[in-house]
Amino acid sequence: MAKATRKQALGRGLSALLKDPDNDIKSAEDKNADKLVGHIVELELSSIEVNPFQPRTSFNEESLKELASSIRELGVIQPITVRKLDFDKYQLVSGERRFRASKLVGLETIPAYIRIANDQESLEMALVENIQRQDLDPIEISLSYQRLIDEINLTQEQLSERIGKNRSTIANYLRLLKLDPIIQTGMRDGFLSMGHGRALINIDDPQKQLDIYEKIIQKSLSVRETENLVRELNSGGKQTSATKKPAVPKTYKKGIKEFNEYLGTKVDVKVTKKGSGKLTIPFSSEEDFERIKKLIRGEA
Repeated sequence: MAKATRKQALGRGLSALLKDPDNDIKSAEDKNADKLVGHIVELELSSIEVNPFQPRTSFNEESLKELASSIRELGVIQPITVRKLDFDKYQLVSGERRFRASKLVGLETIPAYIRIANDQESLEMALVENIQRQDLDPIEISLSYQRLIDEINLTQEQLSERIGKNRSTIANYLRLLKLDPIIQTGMRDGFLSMGHGRALINIDDPQKQLDIYEKIIQKSLSVRETENLVRELNSGGKQTSATKKPAVPKTYKKGIKEFNEYLGTKVDVKVTKKGSGKLTIPFSSEEDFERIKKLIRGEA
């Protein structure tokens, strides 16, 4: 009960300032603006619209449900940031996952920091906030860097200073955008790492990029193996033994066939010379993953 009371009291006095149409705060120079800007205010979710400049367009549903469960128990710990559009109208700058999760829980209000900013400032705040996140894939980061450069008119050096990253790091991310769109999608889906992408960018021919990309997926090549393969390709040499998939001993082949038939998918087996190894079970979707999990548990 104490938790609910604390949440309701948060920013209640400041919220009253926003409900007076005769003294609407439209700029940082307006009366009472200093009491509002930079402070935490409880805003109605219905008065907030999502940010059209939001770099992130994909939100994992399972992750949102987990966040919603946390918010249901503990409330919104970290306020979102919004900018004021008009009387009782706001737009998200950052915190869309918290905003969406709060809606899932059925909350009517959410704690927020209010900023008064123009569209360019809003875009910059959203992009910079987004690239500081820990769960972005390399392509999301690359696209955010590119948008900051193109739409805020920043040089790589200025961007480096703005976000606290080395210029060489920014350049390496931007180079990933030269990869074939299929490979970029593979990186976004987690099928290969930034290291793989940095190796593939050294191949000028897009079709050869895709050929190597398929080998990475099919043979689960490491970054080092990929680099060796790219080096051999560019030098006109033959594929090195490091990139060749080790032969599976005959004693394992019957078991692999049984795995394939039972699980309904083609498993991959790697065996070392010492007899240890690794079994990889691919799946095509979340539903397929659940099907395989039930088979392994003996529930199917």
